[in-house]
Amino acid sequence: MIITKIRLQNWKNFGDANATCGKRVFLIGPNASGKSNFLDALRFLRDISQDGLKKAVDARGGMKSVRYLGARRPSSVGIVVHLDDKWEYGLYFTSNKENLKITKEYVCFTENGKTVTLFDRPNDEDKLDEMRLTQTALQQVNANKDFREIADFFSSIQYRHILPQLVRDPKNFSPVPSKNDPYGRDLVSQIWNTPMKTRDARLKKISEALTIAVPQLSNLTIDQDKSTGLPHLVVRYDHWRRHAVYQNEDAFSDGTLRLLTLLWSIFDANGPLLLEEPELSLHEEIVKQLPDIFARLDRTRKKATRQIFITTHSEAMLSIPGIGANEVLRLEPDNEGTKIYMPNEQDILLMKEGLSAADVLLPKTRPARIEQLSLFTPL
Repeated sequence: MIITKIRLQNWKNFGDANATCGKRVFLIGPNASGKSNFLDALRFLRDISQDGLKKAVDARGGMKSVRYLGARRPSSVGIVVHLDDKWEYGLYFTSNKENLKITKEYVCFTENGKTVTLFDRPNDEDKLDEMRLTQTALQQVNANKDFREIADFFSSIQYRHILPQLVRDPKNFSPVPSKNDPYGRDLVSQIWNTPMKTRDARLKKISEALTIAVPQLSNLTIDQDKSTGLPHLVVRYDHWRRHAVYQNEDAFSDGTLRLLTLLWSIFDANGPLLLEEPELSLHEEIVKQLPDIFARLDRTRKKATRQIFITTHSEAMLSIPGIGANEVLRLEPDNEGTKIYMPNEQDILLMKEGLSAADVLLPKTRPARIEQLSLFTPL
């Protein structure tokens, strides 16, 4: 299952925006255009499915942080997604002084050209007890039995924006153990807790890729420290001496940790994978290979193909000829909120003639008056 369409209404910096999505989606745009907020809409659906509407909104600072600042009437926040062009899930919600309130929630299913509405709220039960409208059907097993696969799909969404310093020293940032931390605090423990046969097979493939990117590294494994009981990633480091040395993640470079995490994430789950600027800390020659690496590793998975959403500013990543025009979404802010643009006919024609997304589409994200930044002088 993949997300084929999404509509965002009054969501953060999106007033009303639509996008069509494929198995691989590259999100480009200037700073503060809403690339991270687009990904967060998908994370929000995951959080609702796992923790409920209130916790998902509170985790983002409440409705004042979620609702678009320029919202007009009606001011409900809305997220609508199409899955495999068969399922459609829509959620609209607002708030009063006391509670969040669902203004509309629905599920439709289309098969053989016929669309059936499986669920639509508010319904008669909601009118009798308005407190029901503080909870979505996604978080209620008795309400989503006819479309539970949607709730399961949203729960499987995974977000990654690795901060290498958190991977190296998670306890220094927080003594509280974390689980499924998108920034990598529990990355090593996640790898360690993967069944041994699966874990070792994945690490072997990742080690092959790391050796190509960083030739002096090889034999990536994971082991448990006998004195502390903590697991550590271990890699062989070759140098001029006859015998190599072994290092754990404490000594890995930022780029090595990022690349390792990106490769592990491809294997790690089934649902959509949301990657925030994966090019950070990586040499541009490695960045150029990332889209193809993701595709090749994904083909080796025994599980279903993963849909990947990638935010990027990288010319190197978008320069490869394998990226199609229909895989790139360009975000552009204006006074009515950020708009999402697909490549136009001219863009598509230029790319068919051999130009890359970096040549055709990335220049459109350039700030209009960027030259003036060079005139800035500190006081």
